[in-house]
Amino acid sequence: MAETELKMLTLSEVIELAKEQSLMALMSRHQFRSSYWEYRTHLAGQRPGLTMEATIPSLNNTMESVTQPDGSEKFVTKSNMRTSLDLQLNQNIPFTGGRIFASSQLQRNDNFGEEPPTSYLAYPVTIGFMQPINGYNSLKWDRKIEPMKYEEAKLLYINSLEVVSQRAVGRFFDLALAQINLEIARKNYANNDTLFQIAQGRYQLGTIAENELLQMELSYLNAGAALNEATIDLELRKSRLRSFLGFSERVSLQLTLPREIPDIQLDYVRTLTEAKDNNPELLNMERQLLEAERQVAEARSQKGLRADLFAQFGLSQVAEELSAAYQNPLNQQRVEVGVQVPILDWGLGRGRYRMAQSAEEVVKTDVRQSQIDFDENVFLQVMQFNLQDDQVAIASKADTIADLRYEVTKQRFLIGKIDVLDLNVALEEKDVARRGFVQALRNYWDYYYNLRGLTLYDWQKDIKLSEDFDELLDQ
Repeated sequence: MAETELKMLTLSEVIELAKEQSLMALMSRHQFRSSYWEYRTHLAGQRPGLTMEATIPSLNNTMESVTQPDGSEKFVTKSNMRTSLDLQLNQNIPFTGGRIFASSQLQRNDNFGEEPPTSYLAYPVTIGFMQPINGYNSLKWDRKIEPMKYEEAKLLYINSLEVVSQRAVGRFFDLALAQINLEIARKNYANNDTLFQIAQGRYQLGTIAENELLQMELSYLNAGAALNEATIDLELRKSRLRSFLGFSERVSLQLTLPREIPDIQLDYVRTLTEAKDNNPELLNMERQLLEAERQVAEARSQKGLRADLFAQFGLSQVAEELSAAYQNPLNQQRVEVGVQVPILDWGLGRGRYRMAQSAEEVVKTDVRQSQIDFDENVFLQVMQFNLQDDQVAIASKADTIADLRYEVTKQRFLIGKIDVLDLNVALEEKDVARRGFVQALRNYWDYYYNLRGLTLYDWQKDIKLSEDFDELLDQ
C-alpha cells in the first residue's frame, strides 16, 4: 500500500493550487485559447490571402459523333488531357465590405492524335474587385465586435479564476469546519467519559440522583455517536477538496484556519467604478447592443434594392508554345452589375426589419435593467462585506467567552454546585460559538472573493487583477 503524504495547507495555498491544477481552471484555460484562435481567425480574414488551385491532370477518353465533310456522322475516339494552375491573391476591404483580387492562370490542353497536339492558354495577370452596394457591411461590424469579444474573453478568463477561488474558499471551509467538528467531538467525548465516571462514583456515594447519572450516560453515548459522525464527515470533506485540487488518494490534507483578516473597508463609489471598468458582464452588455444594431442594419439592407458590382481587367494569350503564351497578351475586360429588387414579397423584408428593431429594443431594455441590477448587487456586496470584520471580531470574542464559561461550569459541576443540565447548556453554547467563529471567517472570505470576482480587483494589494496571456497561450 502506498504511503500517505500529509499536506498542511493554508487558505491562500488552497486557492493558488486550485487556480493552477483544478479541472475548473484547466477548462477555463482551454476556453480562453478557443476564444483566442477565434479572434486570430478574424484577424486572418482581414489580411491578404494567397490560394493556389491546380488540376494535374484531367484526362478524358470518350467516343464522340463528328460530322464529316460530306455531311455524314461518324463516331471517333477523342482523347485529351487538361492541366491548369491558378494563383489568386485576395484582400477584403473592411471599410466598404468589398474585395479586390489579382490572379494569374495557365492552362494546357493535350489533344492526342490531333494537330497541333498541345496548346496553352495564359492569363498572366488579372485584377478586379467585387463590391456589394446594398448598404450592409458585415466586415465593418466584425471589426467592431470581434475585438470586443476577445477583450471580453480575457476578462472572462480572469473572472473564471475568481470563480475557482470562490469554489476553493467553500471547499476549504467545508473541510475546516469538519476538522473543528472532529476536534469538538473528540474533546466532548473525552470530557463526557470523565464526567460519566465521576457521576458513577457520586451515585455510589448517594450524592446525585439516578436520573442525573442516566443523563450523564446519555451524554456520553451521544458524544460517542457524534465522534463517529464527525470522523466520517471529515474524510468525506477531505475527499472532495482533494478531488477539487487534483490530488491523488494517497494525499491527506490538514488545513490551517486563518485567524486574522485584513483590515479592508470598501468605498461603494470606487468599488462600482472598478466593477464597471473590469467586469466582463458590462462588456457583454455593450456587445449585445452592437450585435442588435448589426441585426437591424442587415435587415434594413434586405428589405429594398440589393446590388453587387463586379469589375475585372486582365491579359490573355493562346499559343502552341509555353513561352509564346506570355508574349503580346490581349486585353480582356469584364464589368457586371447585378441588381435584385423585391417586387412582391408580401411584406417579408419589412417584417424582418421590424422584428430586428423590436429585438433591439428588447435588448436595450434588458441591458438597462441588468445595469441597474448590477449596481444594486455591488452596493449590497460592499455593505455586507464592510460588516464582516465586526462579525468576525464578535464571533471570536464569543468563542473565547463560551469556552471559558464551559470550563468554569465544568469545575462547578465537579464540586457539586450545579447540575448536569447547566453543564450541557454550557457545552452546547461552547460548541455553537466555536462553529459560529468558523462560519464568520467563511462569510468574510466569501464576500471578499465575491467582490474580487465582481471588480476583478485585488483589494489587499490595491491592484487590478491581470494575467500573462502570452504565457498562457505558450503552455
